[in-house]
Amino acid sequence: MSQTNTASDASMLSRLGTLVVIPWSGENQEDGRDTAFLMAYTLGDGVGGPADSQAAVLAVARQAGLPVGGEVLDVGRGQKAPVKVLVEGGKAILTMPYLHAVCPVPDEWTAAARSRGTVYVILASRPWPQAAPRRPITERDLQAFAADPAVLTTAAHCRIPVGSLIS
Repeated sequence: MSQTNTASDASMLSRLGTLVVIPWSGENQEDGRDTAFLMAYTLGDGVGGPADSQAAVLAVARQAGLPVGGEVLDVGRGQKAPVKVLVEGGKAILTMPYLHAVCPVPDEWTAAARSRGTVYVILASRPWPQAAPRRPITERDLQAFAADPAVLTTAAHCRIPVGSLIS
């Protein structure tokens, strides 16, 4: 299946700027089991600057039917969203409108994703220019950004079933 980019797609992509995906896993405070997370965020380098990149991410979330602000859309429970996660060969492939990313993931992340059967995806609208590709970030940097209430309350949250090439 081929996809044709329209002028509006190109406009949205230029507004979004660079989209980055980062994985991590951690203990869920509700049940003590590990959860696999993927966070997609913009660097804020779109043509209109950081504020317009943030507005573009929010527009993408609305277009995809993803709730913003804390409610978690659970796609595995019949709620529809054009977001998919495939986990194979040490990589997670996140597909959603305007983003198709292949992200290397550690074994513990893969184990958490397979154990739960889901990945918790966060589409952060707030730009994070300090976390550009090939620029090292510390666990403390990630924790500060990912746990920041200003980030979480302006992000889309969804739980996506893990897809695999092997059934």
